[in-house]
Amino acid sequence: MHVNTFVKNKHMQNSRLYNSLLRFDSYFFNFLRISIFIVMAWIGGLKAFQYEADGIVPFVANSPLMSFFYKNAGNKVMNEDQKLVSEYTLYKNPEGKVVKKNIEWHAENRTYTFSYGLGTMIVVIGFLVLSGIWFPKIGAVGGALTFLMSLVTLSFLITTPEVYVPNLGGDYPTPQYGFPYLSGAGRLVLKDIIMMAGGLVLFSDSLKKVITSSGR
Repeated sequence: MHVNTFVKNKHMQNSRLYNSLLRFDSYFFNFLRISIFIVMAWIGGLKAFQYEADGIVPFVANSPLMSFFYKNAGNKVMNEDQKLVSEYTLYKNPEGKVVKKNIEWHAENRTYTFSYGLGTMIVVIGFLVLSGIWFPKIGAVGGALTFLMSLVTLSFLITTPEVYVPNLGGDYPTPQYGFPYLSGAGRLVLKDIIMMAGGLVLFSDSLKKVITSSGR
């Protein structure tokens, strides 16, 4: 009798905990929506600024899905060491430094025009995700687009040489370079797998809400 009572009480406690977690589920999902919105709005908004537009050039120029947006993406030139390199590598602006000839090259390359469009798209996706709090159908679209956008971003791990540590030599041979040694850019790209998973989870959650409401 005592054992049965203990088991029953334990079951009731577990049920209460389970029901509490179910109630909090919607808050957790909405927090995820808000988090993705903040990332999208912030990063997308920064695409309107020169330093951020310059920073994405290696990703876009090497991507078979996006390189056509740039005028000079496929151009190859000789660098100071007489090595054939992509032209954009000669016009990199370090963050915090403004070089006139580099900016002029990027303007001709349509670097800034593309960045404005990309930033607008990212911000719009962020708002679609956030709208899922109130409008599940719109939220489902936002979740799906977040997944697809992150998939494209992750493809940079295949197409962009700069995502891996280069072999620049020095006083000693470079001990770690190439795959799988991610550079700073590569480490940022890899984190998009979390955004990808978040988009998929929110797509599923929004779709479940749509199906539930239509079945009433």
